Amino acid sequence: MIRYACASICIATLAAPAFADVTIKQSVSGKAMGTGGVSTSTTFIKGSKMRVETVVGDSTRVSIFDLDAQKMYSFDLKKKEAEVMSLVELQADMAKAVDVSAMKATFEPNGKTKQIAGKTATGYDMAMSMPMSMGGSKDMNMTMNMSGPVWIVKGAPGSADWVNFYKMAADKGFIFGDPLAAKANPGQARALTEMYRKMAETGGIAYETEMTVKVDGGGPLGGLMAKMGGGSTTSTVTEISAGALAADLFAPPADYKLKERK
Repeated sequence: MIRYACASICIATLAAPAFADVTIKQSVSGKAMGTGGVSTSTTFIKGSKMRVETVVGDSTRVSIFDLDAQKMYSFDLKKKEAEVMSLVELQADMAKAVDVSAMKATFEPNGKTKQIAGKTATGYDMAMSMPMSMGGSKDMNMTMNMSGPVWIVKGAPGSADWVNFYKMAADKGFIFGDPLAAKANPGQARALTEMYRKMAETGGIAYETEMTVKVDGGGPLGGLMAKMGGGSTTSTVTEISAGALAADLFAPPADYKLKERK
């Protein structure tokens, strides 16, 4: 879950923003929820829509996010069917489990720089904590903690589009990644959304994100979630290009069967 979510990872107004569709290629490595390995992803952004293609082994998984329609499409390129889910109800359910007003978040420059994909990236230290409860019960309170360095490149191709998309997504409370995983771990899902907002506020693109996730909580359930919800991952940009993308890239193929996912 964390590996897929962060593949897609990654708002100050630019002085003279030039909007053009953007394509971002990344490598993702790490260990989460008992699994680990290396994957690659390609993210396409066009206005209020985003497509993420994640390759793990010989499998390519596609997720399409439509901010205006508040829908997510998910499918495997080897199959001719796609799952579609409205995120309006999911957001309502998650609101019962997490207290956004109690979230604590810091995103501060650390004075460091490094070269990534031929660009000079500026370092930021991220730390976020999100209180949550399972099933809306106050007796099962836990805290989701996320931390790690983020490396931002300003002025990269497609910066305005990247910034604009993630600002819109955060304002709408959009959830990225698997919706079922978001239901199971709402604190992490909402913290990820806030992380995107903080990145976008820098006015640049996150070229590298190193994220460690931990869950604190009492009782047997807290111990179980600490094992399942913990992990670490690193996502690094390998290539970015700006240029027009076809509109049909942001919808399942016409001959795919659509299946509603609750």
